[in-house]
Amino acid sequence: MTQPSDKALVPFVSVDHMMGLVHHLGIEATLRGLAAHIEEDFLRWESFDKTPRVAYHSDVGVIELMPTSDGEMYGFKYVNGHPKNTSEGLQTVTAFGLLADVYTGYPKLLTEMTLLTALRTAAMSGVAAKYLAPKDARVMAMIGNGAQAEFQSLAMKAMVGLEEVRLYDIDPAATAKCARNLAGSGLRVVPCESAEAAIEGADILTTCTADKQYATILSDNMVGSGVHVNAIGGDCPGKTELAPGILQRASIFVEYPEQTRIEGEIQQLDPDHPVTELWQVMAGNAEGRTSEAQVTLFDSVGFAIEDFSALRFVRNAIEGTRFFTPLDLLADPDDPRDLYGMLMRAAPEVAA
Repeated sequence: MTQPSDKALVPFVSVDHMMGLVHHLGIEATLRGLAAHIEEDFLRWESFDKTPRVAYHSDVGVIELMPTSDGEMYGFKYVNGHPKNTSEGLQTVTAFGLLADVYTGYPKLLTEMTLLTALRTAAMSGVAAKYLAPKDARVMAMIGNGAQAEFQSLAMKAMVGLEEVRLYDIDPAATAKCARNLAGSGLRVVPCESAEAAIEGADILTTCTADKQYATILSDNMVGSGVHVNAIGGDCPGKTELAPGILQRASIFVEYPEQTRIEGEIQQLDPDHPVTELWQVMAGNAEGRTSEAQVTLFDSVGFAIEDFSALRFVRNAIEGTRFFTPLDLLADPDDPRDLYGMLMRAAPEVAA
């Protein structure tokens, strides 16, 4: 049987490969690398095709496609969000993604994105904090200690020099898990018995809970002046974490308003409530933090350009390593017009 040519083989990064790659690079170096790719792409924001994610909502969760292109490469992510999965021993979020060449349409990378999404979400939070958090922010409250919590904490350490993380979750087992995993990370880890205790003295407040409902994880009186709120748990219609009063007095920064107004915390506000696109702050076209007393809010729902950045990062990072498998994904006939002939030549020989 004819072997596929190199041009028909697509690098595939499995979960095992992704874990190996992260350990090979180091987790904080991985987070900084992802952040650098995100910053590069946000600074050329206007070159990207942009659309809110294509979502299918059911009573138990959501399945989404997140596509974008810069005109040279095309990328998409398949991702789900099923909060009920945890009670069944399954991941709330799973994902995979693909990067392709616009000129040929040929895929150039296929990869798991369950781990990669956790890493890029944390890297995105770190990028936002770099531009919006108070100078010399060293303490973060991590409200919600599920699958994202450790990544978020380490990204803030890598990106803004976080020294202490204060943990709270309604499930003490989740807090214990997170504290155990962060032991030896270089962070001071302080488990707390209430959200109020966790935010005491914190410069950054990160909320990341999983229940698909309008919730009030932070009430208005819990958020004092001068803090940066990193709200990443509200990521679909009908799911929020912050009291409307916080939104009314915060300076709100978003990825892509057309998507965030549907899925983010600002779905609670009037459609014309002013927000600032983060890429404009990064490009110097809009102001970020302007005073010590200002409350800044990054209303993060995740956007396709961030996934595109993550796919670019992985494609670059695996070059010259063993952390991928060449996948025979594409038909490669000698004559591109003779697909049938390739099929027939692959027929097993029949013994005489």
